[in-house]
Amino acid sequence: MAYVVLMGGPGAGKGTQARRLENELGLPQVATGDLFRQNIKNGTKLGQLAQRYMDAGELVPDEVTVSMVRERLSEPDCANGALLDGFPRTIAQAQSLDELLAINGQRISVVPFISVSPEVLLRRLAGRWTCTQCGHVFHTLYHPPEVEGVCDFDGSPLYQREDDTEETQKRRIEVYFENTEPLLDYYRQRGLLAEVNGEQSIEGVLAELAATIRAASNNLVE
Repeated sequence: MAYVVLMGGPGAGKGTQARRLENELGLPQVATGDLFRQNIKNGTKLGQLAQRYMDAGELVPDEVTVSMVRERLSEPDCANGALLDGFPRTIAQAQSLDELLAINGQRISVVPFISVSPEVLLRRLAGRWTCTQCGHVFHTLYHPPEVEGVCDFDGSPLYQREDDTEETQKRRIEVYFENTEPLLDYYRQRGLLAEVNGEQSIEGVLAELAATIRAASNNLVE
């Protein structure tokens, strides 16, 4: 099939699409967040090492993350392809991924980037309000409460978490694009980046992503 790096900013729907693509294409999703949680929960050597850095408030070194990805890609279900979600995040990580795939004569097939304007990302991220009692989450645009500021379920007041405010989310989006642009350029220059319109319906995004990945897979076979 294909080895795919799925990219998209916060609020672009990358996690949702990755899970759907796993079912649509039969490509196992390799999410670094899941790998960290599994390794730490299972007490593996890599998990223990990562935990020590995290407990010290330090960034986990690339070699630890790459080792987790290497182990996961060596499992039988990844023999013919995988959907990488959350990795790589830097050019150095991308180069390490290229190297570990090359060992088995493999390479990245395509890098779909779910393209959503910063303005739309901000609207998606900054409208969340949470119930002070039951914790139910509403959204001013996509899932508004029946009465503004009041929970539909228990009548408790709603509040906006600090990390859900417009100012916080705007900075989060800015940081993402600042950090990710070099990686997008890296894949763009290699002819692997494929922009997908992330402002259409969830089903529309899924269809475009699936078609992009299938086309890249077919090109490898030809």
